[in-house]
Amino acid sequence: MTTLERRVKLGGVTREDVFTVAGAALGSLALNWMLYERVLPFSGAFGFLVCWYLLFLGAYFTLGRLQWGPLPVRERLVSVVAWSAGLLVLALIADQIGYLAVRGYEAAQHLNFFTESMERTAALSPITSGGALNAIVGSLEQVGLATLFAVPLGIAAAIFMSEVGGRMARPVRTLVEAMTALPSIVAGLFVLGIVILTLGFDKSGFAASLALTVMMMPIVTRAAEVVIRLVPGTLREASYALGGSQWRTVWSVVLPTARPGLVTAVVLGVARGIGETSPVLLTSGFTPQFNADPFHEHQVSLPLYVWNYVKQPYPEMVARAFAAGLTLMALVLVLFVTARVLGGRRPGELTRAQRRRIDRQARRAESAARAAGPAVLPTAARSAAAGPNAVLPGGS
Repeated sequence: MTTLERRVKLGGVTREDVFTVAGAALGSLALNWMLYERVLPFSGAFGFLVCWYLLFLGAYFTLGRLQWGPLPVRERLVSVVAWSAGLLVLALIADQIGYLAVRGYEAAQHLNFFTESMERTAALSPITSGGALNAIVGSLEQVGLATLFAVPLGIAAAIFMSEVGGRMARPVRTLVEAMTALPSIVAGLFVLGIVILTLGFDKSGFAASLALTVMMMPIVTRAAEVVIRLVPGTLREASYALGGSQWRTVWSVVLPTARPGLVTAVVLGVARGIGETSPVLLTSGFTPQFNADPFHEHQVSLPLYVWNYVKQPYPEMVARAFAAGLTLMALVLVLFVTARVLGGRRPGELTRAQRRRIDRQARRAESAARAAGPAVLPTAARSAAAGPNAVLPGGS
């Protein structure tokens, strides 16, 4: 006697799923409150939430096992864990942004915060005086210079380790991995000892950008190497078969294919460098004045601005520090969105301008085909005029 196999449908959200999650959450909350507050000698909100989550998973698995088979229960349990982890991350991000927005709104709501520096502002000056223009410009210039230095060096090192190889590839990879775990204060001390004390350069935004380069370059290198290694080897073989050299293959095939991943590597490097405080503190100095020249005199950045003013006992200064932190987060968001727009296209995907240019050329070819007639048209024009499914004379 044969039994028909019943198809198990995975995925999707049903009414039973919602009721099961709600029942498990409420039941585990009641049980956790009774055990945590009445029976066990525990206290604290963090422990309460952790115990509630563990009891929730156990209750959800038990209730689900009463309704479904083993496979659907495991699939739904993993989905609940994934959803809860994602919601936790979103809640933490929203909490941070909301806290900064609430604490810094008092200063950020005034236009002078983005158009003035702290040159003529004292500790007891009102919130309508002074701002973080000098820190915003300093951060943009320092991170821009560091990106200009770190990205070419990092991608070149990644290409050397993944495409060239040889005996030196392993020492270079070991050095890059060691630099990844390098404390930021050590990078600042390195630039302070070599560039400032030994070579005699002054503390400036340029020196701070060198320290940020030391922090960003290993991040870019490791991420870029992983992305380049993911490029299929058949693309390289096809390029070599067509007569392309190694550098032409890397430039025209490997790098365009890995472009979205390389953009992500650059974003990771910028995110690492834009929030660093200790290397900037040692190499750029602090000044309340506006300085748009990163190669001369001290230059402040947003992390250093926050570090200097958030510890002061004046509410207006603390509000300016939180507003600067909110501005720093906005700059990171703008840089990330810009990078994704510039490099987010898939390999080989045409831009809108390229598609419009191809459409214009096709329309011109069709107009020429209609004007000249089929007897004197070249093969390509007749093909464009006839359409993609046409068969030319002599063709198959």
